[in-house]
Amino acid sequence: MALPTYADPLERAWYYAYLVICTLIFIFLIVPILVIIPLSFNAEPYFTFSEKMLTFDPEGYSLRWYKALVSVGMQAPEASEGWWQDMWTNATWVKAAKNSLIIGLWSTILATVLGTLAALGLSRPEMPWRRLIMAVLISPMIVPIIIVGTGMFFFYSNPCGVIGLTCGSEAQPWRLTSTYTGVIMAHAALGIPFVIITVTATLSGFDQSLIRAAASLGANPRITFFKVVMPLILPGVISGALFAFVTSFDEVVAVLFIGSDQQQTIPRQMWNGIREQISPAILAVATILVVISIALLTTIELLRRRSDRLRGVTGR
Repeated sequence: MALPTYADPLERAWYYAYLVICTLIFIFLIVPILVIIPLSFNAEPYFTFSEKMLTFDPEGYSLRWYKALVSVGMQAPEASEGWWQDMWTNATWVKAAKNSLIIGLWSTILATVLGTLAALGLSRPEMPWRRLIMAVLISPMIVPIIIVGTGMFFFYSNPCGVIGLTCGSEAQPWRLTSTYTGVIMAHAALGIPFVIITVTATLSGFDQSLIRAAASLGANPRITFFKVVMPLILPGVISGALFAFVTSFDEVVAVLFIGSDQQQTIPRQMWNGIREQISPAILAVATILVVISIALLTTIELLRRRSDRLRGVTGR
């Protein structure tokens, strides 16, 4: 917001002090993230800036760690024949990326559907115990993830035993740990609160008279939802879906508790790399994730502005 021309000296001083404070906070938050970008181009296998990098010597920079992302784990990385098949099947980071995309996609779909339905129900004025239900549904984003992961591990290991049921003589078929289904359900549970919050915020400015107008024109509830409600809340639904996808894509604790070696995602592979074999390839992955996160956040902001315009809210 621009400083008005009639501002007195005290207001002007606070205005510039406010800008300085915001700039310092921005630097404090963003510099630790941005510093990994030049380090990912380090020609040396170190996590620090080399002397050649500091002097901007071209020999100090290399793409070797980005190449390592598609070559580590391959059976014949130097072979020309069958290289793509070998990379797609055996490369460690490529398999982790495929797992992250598969798990993130399905968990996002599940979280978006369930979260949107929950938000629609909670937006109804006749819904009893709305505040209590909302608090329970968004609790996964408030409770420490280590507690959520521990609870999921014990429940998914033997869901029937936890709730006091008998699922047959063999409990093994009912276990969800070390399965894609278990990891997807865990990530969906962590993403649902974000969908609920974004869709609920969109519904807060929704004109309920539109539903009554559609009903008075003969539209049944299904047509009213898909033709009237859904187009107006779609930006909020997409924003919630993006938040759910980012939550799944960045999650490591739940995968450590529930997943196995077959469900290695990018964050878990990065965690394993830090613990077992420190390699600047982790910085290359982190740089790619930063770029993806910036693109997703930009999309979310554009959708938010579109949603405000649809609801008649003027933004700055």
